[in-house]
Amino acid sequence: MSYIDSFENHLKNEKRYSIHTVTAYVNDIKQFFAFMKSQYQSDSVSEVSGTIVKSWIYELSKDKINPRSINRKLVAMNTFFKFLIISEVVTVNPLKSVKGPKTEKRLVEWLPEKNTVDLFSAITWDDDFSGLRDRLIFELLYGTGMRLSELITLSKSRIYIPKKTLKVIGKRNKERIIPMNKALMETLEKYLKARADMGFEAEELLLLTDNGKPLYPVFVQRLTKKYLSILSSAKKLSPHVLRHTFATHLLNKGADINAIKELLGHANLAATQVYTHNSIERLKQIYKQAHPKS
Repeated sequence: MSYIDSFENHLKNEKRYSIHTVTAYVNDIKQFFAFMKSQYQSDSVSEVSGTIVKSWIYELSKDKINPRSINRKLVAMNTFFKFLIISEVVTVNPLKSVKGPKTEKRLVEWLPEKNTVDLFSAITWDDDFSGLRDRLIFELLYGTGMRLSELITLSKSRIYIPKKTLKVIGKRNKERIIPMNKALMETLEKYLKARADMGFEAEELLLLTDNGKPLYPVFVQRLTKKYLSILSSAKKLSPHVLRHTFATHLLNKGADINAIKELLGHANLAATQVYTHNSIERLKQIYKQAHPKS
C-alpha cells in the first residue's frame, strides 16, 4: 500500500474527514507528485523540498489557479507530511518553509432580514408532504444554521421535541445541540404527521424525497435556488447562504460571537469572525445614511 493510500485511510478512519475533503486532499497530493515526477524525475517523499513545493506553486499560479485553491492544496500537502512524520517515514516537513499566496478577504453572502421574512410569509407552501418538507428544509437551514451535509443526515432520533432542541453531527463527528424556534417546531410537527401518513414512519432519516428515499445534496441545492431566486437577485443562492444569513442576523441582533461559534459548530473563533465584516459594512451604510457629515 502506498503512502497516499495509507494517508487516505488515516483521513477516513481516524480523522473522520468528509469524503469530499478526503477526495480533494488525495487529488491535490497526487497532482503534486505528478508535477514532481515530470519536472524533477522523482516522486519520492524523502526528496520533497521547500524549493520543489515553491516551484509547484509558481506553476499553479502560471496556470491561473486562484490563490484560495493553491492554499487548500498546501494545506493538503502539510497534512500529508505531518502524517508521514507521525508514521516515521520522514523526519522533516518541507512545507514549513513555504508560504502560500495572499488571498483577498471576501464578505460572505447573506440575505437581508426582509427577504427571509418574505420567504416564509409571501411564498405559498403546499400543506401536503412535499410542501411541508420543502418548508421544513428552509426552516432548518435558516433556523439552525446547519450545513447541507448535516441537514440531509439529520435523523428523527436526534430531535427532542419536549426540549425544543436537536442534535447535529458536524465535521469530524463533533456533536452540538441547537435550539428550535416556534415556527420551526410548528412546521416540524406538521411534517412528521404528513410523513407518517405517507407510510415513511420506519425511515430513520428525517428528510425524505416523495418516494421515501434519503434526501441528496442536489435536491436541496435546486430547491434553495428555486425559492431564493424569487426573493434575491444574488448570483450565489445556495443552502450555505442561509447558514451565513442565520449567523449574520444573530450577530446584527447583538448575539455573542462565541455563542454563534458554538451554534455553527466552528472549530475556532477565526472562522466565525468573518461575519463581523458583514456587520461592519452594515454599520458603515447606517453611518453614511444618518451622519450629517458623512
